[in-house]
Amino acid sequence: MATPSDIVVLIPCYNEADTVAQVVGGFREALPEARIVVYDNDSDDGTAGVARAAGAEVRREASRGKGHVVRRAFADVDAGVYVLVDGDATYDAPSAPAMIGMLREQRLDMVVARRCPVAGEAYRPGHRFGNRLLSGAVRRLFGDAVRDVLSGYRVFSRRFVKSFPGRAEAFEIEAELTIHALELHLPAGELDTPYYPRPDDSHSKLDTWRDGFLISSAIVQLFVLEHPFRFSLGLALALFTAASILFVPVLGEYLHTGLVPRLPTLVVAVGGYVLAFVGPVIGIILHAVSVSRREAKRLAYLACGSSPDGTPEG
Repeated sequence: MATPSDIVVLIPCYNEADTVAQVVGGFREALPEARIVVYDNDSDDGTAGVARAAGAEVRREASRGKGHVVRRAFADVDAGVYVLVDGDATYDAPSAPAMIGMLREQRLDMVVARRCPVAGEAYRPGHRFGNRLLSGAVRRLFGDAVRDVLSGYRVFSRRFVKSFPGRAEAFEIEAELTIHALELHLPAGELDTPYYPRPDDSHSKLDTWRDGFLISSAIVQLFVLEHPFRFSLGLALALFTAASILFVPVLGEYLHTGLVPRLPTLVVAVGGYVLAFVGPVIGIILHAVSVSRREAKRLAYLACGSSPDGTPEG
């Protein structure tokens, strides 16, 4: 098993000077043996200085966006167990030991903190609706192992972290982390944890509509990358249906009069049929590429140790 010093708490922060000291202090108390690293995402409110004064190790990532920070942190920091948590003081630090215990005892690669709001204002209606909608989409497209797909509080094994490619740039990183586990069939679990409202003097960086669109787009892109044949088959069915709607009236007129008065419509319909039949063939080729990518990620995962905490079994 990993030694206590092999636990690291990663805290991405952008303009969280009002809350980061509370977060660092909470995790220092909950995990006194852990290394706490705050990644300052080019803040302009003194976040780095506050975090350093609170006792955290501070690093900087200049490219703004949570995805950039997580990718950099996963590449730079080496540990056996990784705790990833936002710096906004909404997540429950005392739940960390239970999440780590669950990871180790059940030999999991990811444990997600499923948010249970302690007050109505902790979860804005727009965020609650968006989380349900996007979480439902991920479960339908990729699998049902995780319910709170967008939770920003997670615990990972070393082999999860070191096999995670990381394409996301912003808040879509949570969806990508979840899909990585689902696509590689990695053992994952969830633990109910309290979720608190932001302190009155701090402000959320999440924009419901903008970030909802980015997350939705990322889910679609990942579905196309991971399941190109299923996507091309659905697209082919849609094209075939549309082409048939255009073609059937033209065919009826031809059978009735022997004439084709709407030649452009016929050309568009035939083009739709051609694309509908070519699409699945391209999908088969891309599926082979997707399988190769998944196998490469699986090999990277297996190369990172024989136990979920990243240490050899003895």
